[in-house]
Amino acid sequence: MKGVLLAGGTGSRLRPITHTGPKQLIPIANKPVIEYAIDDFKEAGITDIGVILGTQGREAVREYLGDGSRFGVDITYIVQGKPLGLAHAVGCARDFVDGDDFVVYLGDNILNESIADFVRGFEQGEYAAGVALQHVPNPEQFGVATLDEDGNVVRIDEKPDDPEGDLVVIGIYLFSAQVFDAIQRVEPSARGEYEITDAFQILIDEGGPVYSHRVDGWWKDTGRPEDILEANRLILDDIESTIDGTVESGAEVVGKIDLHETATVEDGAVVRGPVSIAEDVVVGDGAYVGPYTSIGPATTIRETHIENSVVIGESTIEAHETFVDSLLGRRTRLESKDGYLPDGRRLVVGENSRLRL
Repeated sequence: MKGVLLAGGTGSRLRPITHTGPKQLIPIANKPVIEYAIDDFKEAGITDIGVILGTQGREAVREYLGDGSRFGVDITYIVQGKPLGLAHAVGCARDFVDGDDFVVYLGDNILNESIADFVRGFEQGEYAAGVALQHVPNPEQFGVATLDEDGNVVRIDEKPDDPEGDLVVIGIYLFSAQVFDAIQRVEPSARGEYEITDAFQILIDEGGPVYSHRVDGWWKDTGRPEDILEANRLILDDIESTIDGTVESGAEVVGKIDLHETATVEDGAVVRGPVSIAEDVVVGDGAYVGPYTSIGPATTIRETHIENSVVIGESTIEAHETFVDSLLGRRTRLESKDGYLPDGRRLVVGENSRLRL
């Protein structure tokens, strides 16, 4: 079985962060989102992976993933170009798949459980396709699945106004090569895209059984800043405390802390976990790094209170401020205007930014 990893899309809901980089490389607990998907493929025994690239950020994705060897996989790049919907993206992988069954994984999704059982269940039957499903409180925002008494999918309604249930399709699919013929017959939707749910429905209408697998653990689509922050919290909840860096004698470090060996927590700083601190970070005097925060590489923080936030990296934060629920892009510089000390702020700041507060 092969893997197809979708790394296109414009990331419009994450602007300004995605003006200068792809959403799939935004770090969650100091690890790019796309790498979690590769880990899931590998855990399921899938090492031959085709990565679908769009028009934005394709070189950055190539540079980060390379040929896949440092992750223990073999990567082939497939250029979709202009994003025309998920069915179009999957269709671009036809030559790569070459008749095999394959898993499609949206590169901005994160699961906390293995996809191995999903793959195994599909392989044990004679299915045209398979979908991972989860119960959600807001099914009208997703494709809603209807199952028969055997658990097979008989209908998928894309974002219905009045959903019949709360079991929705998440961003992981399984396909036989039959799907490519179905994709060729998909017509553009009202929003001008080729919808993968339409390809599923064609397979269903033609008698191809569609396997369903329910995901019991958490799942996140990291398409918005608040989703990034929630995924960061969920991942940090499960980290192990690994304090390999320098903690000076007057520093206070409490809870689960992942501290890189080149990072330093200086005298007068406080770090309360769960927190992830990457390489070459300095948490300096007067800094408070609170729970559920990830500090990216080559960042310096002094005289600042920050918690429940993601700092992507290469930043300087010396603001005499309190920051919560914030997503700060690479090479951000935050500093205070003398004599002005307001209460906490909530920020989403793009790369190469400089703010005086």
